[in-house]
Amino acid sequence: MEASVHLRMRHRVQMRPNGKVFLKDLAQIVAPDRYLKKLQNIFIYEIQPEDHNIIVIDAIRVLKAITDTLPQIDIQLVGPSQTIIEIIYQKKKVSVPFFILVWFTLFIGAGLTIMNFHEDVSMQKVQIQLYEMMTGEKNIRPLIFQIPYSIGLGLGMILFFNHVFKKRINEEPSPLEVEMFNYQQDLDHYVVMNENKESMKTLHDN
Repeated sequence: MEASVHLRMRHRVQMRPNGKVFLKDLAQIVAPDRYLKKLQNIFIYEIQPEDHNIIVIDAIRVLKAITDTLPQIDIQLVGPSQTIIEIIYQKKKVSVPFFILVWFTLFIGAGLTIMNFHEDVSMQKVQIQLYEMMTGEKNIRPLIFQIPYSIGLGLGMILFFNHVFKKRINEEPSPLEVEMFNYQQDLDHYVVMNENKESMKTLHDN
């Protein structure tokens, strides 16, 4: 009787340049103990310098490697049919002056954005009118509104992004994290679809 093996391809994995990719790196494996270790160590691909930073490994390549090594087993594939390999190169350290320059530029840009928004909606005029309505006196600098508003604006941004520096306030993802996740999903989908188009073109040319 053939042994039954279940594979679930991982969505995205990270590897170092010039590394060797084995089945255990690409998939979760459920198999009898007598086959498990051999399956885990099946060689799939060796990363080449010309691969740049993204490789897509299709399930067909994985199934062929398995059947060449263990032709007697029955393979059941569940989940995604491709794995995206992201090649991680050693990052260059960012110099402190450059970091300070970028931080200062972003700080000034964010401040100008907030000020321009407040000018567009006439925030100061509204606060002056509210102060006059509540006290009967006109004050061009109603600090009793402006100070709490400024504090609330900062606290609101902290709550919105769900972070205080590197510390997370709660376990819920922030809207920015959700948007980054959706962007990554769209990017991965594009990479997979583009790889499939290139594969089909190669087959057609051959």
